[in-house]
Amino acid sequence: QVQLVESGGGLVQGGDSLRLSCAASGRTFSSYAMGWFRQAPGKEREFVAAIKWSGGSTYYTDSVKGRFTISRDNAKNTVYLQMNSLKPEDTAVYYCAASMLWITIKVFEYNYWGQGTQVTVSS
Repeated sequence: QVQLVESGGGLVQGGDSLRLSCAASGRTFSSYAMGWFRQAPGKEREFVAAIKWSGGSTYYTDSVKGRFTISRDNAKNTVYLQMNSLKPEDTAVYYCAASMLWITIKVFEYNYWGQGTQVTVSS
């Protein structure tokens, strides 16, 4: 069992940066792939970024490549999402999730989810 708690969201202006954190409970955090997803009002939850259990491989959706960076610190049981050059279209609730697979970008392949943190980017 893994419990996830996101933090770091907020209201920022376009071009600003935010760093989201996701703190995980459980001794086996390092064995899970971790992902960040987002959901805007009226839209489906979408993949943003993922990182392998060891941190050696990462995936990003095209719209955030070059702007967002996912990382993890297994000693702190924490995964991060550094978001730079934020745009109004990045506005959404951001969720972190844990998967028992090697690494995946598919929503349904994640086993545990946090409660989400709101990110709002004004123009």
